[in-house]
Amino acid sequence: MTTNSSPVAAPSISGAEQAEIAAVPARMVAAWAAHDADAFADLFTQDGTLILPGVYKKGRDEIREFMSASYAGPYEGTRVTGTPIDLKPLADGAVALLTTGGVIASGEAELADRDAIRASWILVRRDDRWQLAVYQNCPRD
Repeated sequence: MTTNSSPVAAPSISGAEQAEIAAVPARMVAAWAAHDADAFADLFTQDGTLILPGVYKKGRDEIREFMSASYAGPYEGTRVTGTPIDLKPLADGAVALLTTGGVIASGEAELADRDAIRASWILVRRDDRWQLAVYQNCPRD
């Protein structure tokens, strides 16, 4: 059996596309600040997946329902922060974005180390915008 070990050239991403991709975490921060479950869910593709420690939600409806309940429960009064740290082109119209951030507890001014996370975002270009196909995070430390 013959294998080809030559590297495959990654698609290039224009500066404008990089800015659009980097804006997705900012839109998540804004949706969270407003505790807007609809805006949060609309960041995802129709069949997008949200994975958090102990949580697996598939599709906008499940994500919307989960976030709506969470904003009224454990996430009430919280804010979220996230900063891109790496961008990896996967194919035309698909990228992996890595971020660091976390949930800032209600009443707190800064992110506590215990709440810091790293996240993986698989974004795809659909309907002329970048959308989340998969979002997953885990504790930073």
